[in-house]
Amino acid sequence: MIRAAKYRHLFWYGLGLSALLFLLRWLQWKLIIVTYAIDIYIALIACLFTGLGIWIALKITNPKTLVVEKQVYISEFSINQLALEKLSLRPREFEVLQLLSQGLSNAEIGERLFISLSTVKTHISGLFDKLEVKSRTQAIDKAKKLGIIA
Repeated sequence: MIRAAKYRHLFWYGLGLSALLFLLRWLQWKLIIVTYAIDIYIALIACLFTGLGIWIALKITNPKTLVVEKQVYISEFSINQLALEKLSLRPREFEVLQLLSQGLSNAEIGERLFISLSTVKTHISGLFDKLEVKSRTQAIDKAKKLGIIA
């Protein structure tokens, strides 16, 4: 019985210290929350909107749909050889037309085909004459209608 009383005293002493430590920690957190309340609210709102933005982006973009659409367009298109021969486009002009349809600039076309900028301009001018158009958009539109490019 003597030992039980001794341990009981230690138990209550430890419990009291734990309660005091808990109270001090609680007051410290309360002080931190009061002191930095605006910063904490801003951080929580930023996290909320970041998560919401990621969730919306994942819902909007669906990679499976994009891949299927590309496969459908690629498999259905075949070049109209008769229209291509009728226009009498040179192979290099045809390459330039294909790169124009991809939206590349003259400099980018020159880099891809390893030709100078003036040569690219000459090919484009020849394309405009043969297609009887005055702009890139008209050339691409007419070539698509003729079935020369996709």
